[in-house]
Amino acid sequence: MSSVSSQTQPLPSFRMTHATILRDREMQQRSVVIQDGRISKGALPEVNLSGYWILPGVIDLHGDAFERHMAPRIGVHFPVETALRATDADAAAAGVTTAWLAHGWSWEGGHRGPEAAERFLEAMSCYQSRTHTDLRVQLRCETHTVDTADRLQKAVKRHKIDYVVFNDHLDEALKLSATRSGALDVWAHKLGLQPNELMNAVEAARARSSEVPRHLCRLAERFDQLGVSYGSHDDPDGDTRERYSMIGARICEFPTSTSAAHAAHAVGDPVIMGAPNVVRGGSQSGNIAAEQLIRRGLCDALVSDYYYPALTQAAFRLVDDGIRTLPEAWAMISSNPADILGLFDRGRIEYGKRADLTVINRDTRRVEATISGGRITYLAGEAAHRFTRMGSAMPLAAE
Repeated sequence: MSSVSSQTQPLPSFRMTHATILRDREMQQRSVVIQDGRISKGALPEVNLSGYWILPGVIDLHGDAFERHMAPRIGVHFPVETALRATDADAAAAGVTTAWLAHGWSWEGGHRGPEAAERFLEAMSCYQSRTHTDLRVQLRCETHTVDTADRLQKAVKRHKIDYVVFNDHLDEALKLSATRSGALDVWAHKLGLQPNELMNAVEAARARSSEVPRHLCRLAERFDQLGVSYGSHDDPDGDTRERYSMIGARICEFPTSTSAAHAAHAVGDPVIMGAPNVVRGGSQSGNIAAEQLIRRGLCDALVSDYYYPALTQAAFRLVDDGIRTLPEAWAMISSNPADILGLFDRGRIEYGKRADLTVINRDTRRVEATISGGRITYLAGEAAHRFTRMGSAMPLAAE
């Protein structure tokens, strides 16, 4: 599901000068030209951006921060379009130019069930022409949703979903029901269900366990036909990762152990971890620390997970800790994600590619401008003054 705004036009052709640019995997002192929504060249009206970094736009492969805008408190719900508008703005303010919103397709029901996913996809289709950020949808498919296979395939095809990951949280639910019933009650409450309704769903899913392997293989075959990228989420060990890889689910998202990450890299499967994990110095749920995997060369890309600002913060954290150079760290939130999802028209500042750029104040490290497809989607601080001083009018992306 791609997004191109029909309400705004690309900026007039212009050139950004005197900034430090990430180009050809190194920081360079040179200008960047934008023309017809693409990176170009030529002598054009200038915006002096001395004191700034101009970096490739941030590409986020997995984020569920939109859920907070849909339900800011348990039991409090707002329209999906309201949530999409707020998410769109949040992403742009964090320097994000392309983002996948991770929505559940689960036996759990509630806001993560197939019905909720279908409503979300319909709302996204209606909002598509008004997006500022290139917003797309990733479906997080629980492995035991055997009975909804046809619905899932139809939804993927109809809405042109290009990214799906498989989850298996059934064991977690069974363990909670046996050892921590209070935690299961909270889980049910968040879904808007009664505990007995959630347990009924758990038992119904468990009853289909023998059908799951063939179910996943059939889905994988269909995804291959449709050109969908797919992977797995929360792999607990190397054996699990190997099984997913064998059916074509090559993307390893949020492995919970080093062995799972090792297994992925052994066969060339990309590993994705959460940027908040890096910023906070570890996993909130007690799983493997992303920094450990990065130090060992076992992590290829970082995603927002639940917090967009963590993307740029994580990149600078890696630089400050001497783990990666700025070009290397930024690649984990720009060019590497682009390569993983096959978006070869973005992720780098090169002639002919989309003008997707993140402009950061070097002193404050604050995102002060975001340009997506040649359109300004966020502008603040001193950068705003510099752009508005340019001779040609610089229209912002309109609501």
